[in-house]
Amino acid sequence: MKGTYSQAFVRNFLGNSPMWYKQAIIAFLVINPILLLVVGPVATGWILIFEFIFTLAMALKCYPLQPGGLLAIEALVIGLTNPHTLLHEVEQNLPVILLLMFMVAGIYFLKGMLLYVFTKILLNVRDKIKLSLLFSFMGAVLSAFLDALTVTAVLISAGVGFYAVYHKVASHGHDHDKNHKHDHSTDDHLHDDHRKELDDFRAFLRSLLMHGAVGTALGGVATLVGEPQNLLIGAKMGWNFVDFFVKVAPISIPVLICGLLTVVVVEKKKLFGYGAQIPENVFNILKHFDEQQEAKLTKRDRAQLYVQFFCAAVLVIGLAFHLAEVGFIGLAVIILATSFNGVTEEHQIGKAFEEALPFTALLVVFFAVVSVIHDQHLFQPIIESVLAMDLGVQPAMFFIANGILSAISDNVFVATVYINEVAAAHAAGSITREHFESLAIAINTGTNLPSVATPNGQAAFLFLLTSAIAPLVRLSYMRMVVMALPYTIVLSVVGLLAVMAFV
Repeated sequence: MKGTYSQAFVRNFLGNSPMWYKQAIIAFLVINPILLLVVGPVATGWILIFEFIFTLAMALKCYPLQPGGLLAIEALVIGLTNPHTLLHEVEQNLPVILLLMFMVAGIYFLKGMLLYVFTKILLNVRDKIKLSLLFSFMGAVLSAFLDALTVTAVLISAGVGFYAVYHKVASHGHDHDKNHKHDHSTDDHLHDDHRKELDDFRAFLRSLLMHGAVGTALGGVATLVGEPQNLLIGAKMGWNFVDFFVKVAPISIPVLICGLLTVVVVEKKKLFGYGAQIPENVFNILKHFDEQQEAKLTKRDRAQLYVQFFCAAVLVIGLAFHLAEVGFIGLAVIILATSFNGVTEEHQIGKAFEEALPFTALLVVFFAVVSVIHDQHLFQPIIESVLAMDLGVQPAMFFIANGILSAISDNVFVATVYINEVAAAHAAGSITREHFESLAIAINTGTNLPSVATPNGQAAFLFLLTSAIAPLVRLSYMRMVVMALPYTIVLSVVGLLAVMAFV
């Protein structure tokens, strides 16, 4: 038996993560109790936030649930927060948790239809600029009625499907053994002449995924159901679906137009990692695959597609009219799609939750960090300083403050903190209803738009970064930040100018 128990524990701790990463996490865990004694809970709380952000930034080294969870447990143990505050945070955000559990899983049972639709789009729109615009616009429209995570799940499903089809053919040829289970996460069987082609295809898919993901932010800001924080803000304000859209439209519409113009510029000029074309051979492989699949479709297969289209319609109508909590609508989709398409075994249904539940667990860990922020009042000085400013500049300052904090934290959390503080000020008579509405609009747009800067701010971006497609197309944290940069600048500047002009 080789090695010692200490070496075995070190190897087991965080698995295959780099040694420097393991040492960093251990250092965080050792130093935090010491900092609490030396510099106090407030400073330690801020340090804990940046440590947690570090685990998010290093998501490709280790899924953030484990290191972030260890930090959250320690925060509870050393008293930076307590289980009661954490439970309160979870209760307050139960709709978001239900959304992640059931809506994302529901999309799994629609993936056949989604892959069918996106394949048709990809094969029939050959112009890359038009294709990118279509992906971004579809992301915006869908996220206005669904939610950004749902739309991102669609993009991930389509992207993995495209990649797997090409990778299998490139590795084994068209006449490979149909019963052979192919692992598209490794390039070991890839023919040498396909490696450059695969890199180009990765760049092509990366750009489409990023256009689509940013599109979810463009549309998500506009409606009551577009983002989880929109629901929260709308509830505080008493706005229905139409009220919300009309109130936010002076900012959301100009931002959408400028966002789509940005798609054209970055694709045409090949800036920030955009502009990659689909290799002709890849297109031919996908075309051949599509023709084969179309020819093999039986009446039962087409019936399954029709059921999935029907479920998608139920999903859109249910969300558009907010007939029930988003998560319940997702659960209804799971029940309808599985019932009418013959998915009746437990293990078949369980596969749908493989993508959703790890992220749900991560979100609960995040709420523990939010609890620290609440209990230590870390954001209170910022909010008080903004409310002390002249009324005319407050909306713009709220937009900026929310934007900065959302980029490093999470937009749902930031919106929750700010809207609660502003609602308290309105209840106390410090601000009028009209000004309350102005600040609510600034909070909504401020948390939704500048937060595209990093995966930390946008749950949809973090979901994409930690999904199965990210390592396949080599989408790292920093690459995502760079590719989001032109959008960050445009959305932030246009959003701020619109807030200053119309709010």
